[in-house]
Amino acid sequence: MLLSKKTHLEQETSTSNNSLPSWDIFCAVVDNYGDIGVCWRLARQLVAEHDLKVRLWTDDLISFQKINPEIDPLLPVQVSRGVEIKQWAESNMAVEPADVVIEAFACELPAAYVAAMAKNGRRHAWVNLEYLSAEEWVDSHHGLPSPHPRLPLIKHFFFPGFSKNTGGLLVEKNRLEQRAIFQADIKLRTAFWQKLGIPAPEKNEIRASLFCYGNNSALSLFTGWAKGATPVTCLIPEGVATTQISAFFGAPHPEEGNLFKKGSLIVRVLPFLEQDNYDKLLWACDFNFVRGEDSFVRAQWAARPMAWQIYPQESGAHWPKLKAFLSRYCFDLPQSTAAVLTTFFEAWNRGEAGVPDWESLWRHRATLEKHVQEWANRLIKKVDLTTNLVNFCNNKLK
Repeated sequence: MLLSKKTHLEQETSTSNNSLPSWDIFCAVVDNYGDIGVCWRLARQLVAEHDLKVRLWTDDLISFQKINPEIDPLLPVQVSRGVEIKQWAESNMAVEPADVVIEAFACELPAAYVAAMAKNGRRHAWVNLEYLSAEEWVDSHHGLPSPHPRLPLIKHFFFPGFSKNTGGLLVEKNRLEQRAIFQADIKLRTAFWQKLGIPAPEKNEIRASLFCYGNNSALSLFTGWAKGATPVTCLIPEGVATTQISAFFGAPHPEEGNLFKKGSLIVRVLPFLEQDNYDKLLWACDFNFVRGEDSFVRAQWAARPMAWQIYPQESGAHWPKLKAFLSRYCFDLPQSTAAVLTTFFEAWNRGEAGVPDWESLWRHRATLEKHVQEWANRLIKKVDLTTNLVNFCNNKLK
């Protein structure tokens, strides 16, 4: 198997466009899947849409495999979707640095790699790809240089964002058209549910996906759904909200394939889905609970009503970021809908101290569904992050 992987790698490399700059993306997986999720989407898009030669370095192939089943965690070098995947380990670092070097989310490059960048005499575009934020200060910090204290190298900060003065958002070409076709075709949706081993929704059923950090507000949500008159099916990835599922249903170890029912609520535990299938899940559901960055952005492209759990930070540093997004997101909403949505977001993010009022929120369903379509249509008019990043780095290489 190792031989076949290497042969595949050689074939991929030989057909790449050598006149274009090479790219290295470094990703350290901290404690969740968002970092590798963003980097994998970026790497795939650089290859598929910009015909670039890309190496993706990560220190956690096991987490990577959760969202990309093609990954073999035992292989230090392999190829998937035209991207060379390399295990980030000292034994694997004897390489020539790429022309473009992406340090994702301040993960800090190996010292030997940085020294090699300075030593080889070539011009490099070195970028720290930052976390997404809707805060206004991001506009003035996007693209700023940071000279190395000792070496003749300059790193630049690249901020994803919602305004034209930032790096934009990750989205593939024709993604919204693909989503619209899927959402308009009942046969495609039915086939998708069958692929997951789930029956198609009943006529009046609400179907929701739930991807969150440890969040005891889920218990309040489950209680409301179970007591409600409308049937709700909630789809949760394996390993997510396990404490809350166990507490509510009395199930000690929720696992993939489990189904739990109480009152009007059904909870199904799904495997982690490959990214394209996760996108389809978001497209197919009536409401999506998402977290962090990657699923948060994909939920916006899905154009379905959503609630976002922002990554919790010490001393409440995440609250201004949440409020900055809500300020943008709710700007064109009627005041009554904006107030209910803001209250729901805040309660969802308080965890145990929050009681999300689902019934009040869902009474605004028609307004929310119209709003999310308009929001996605506005965002897609801006240049996508990958294209902005390619143009930015090409200018630094001149």
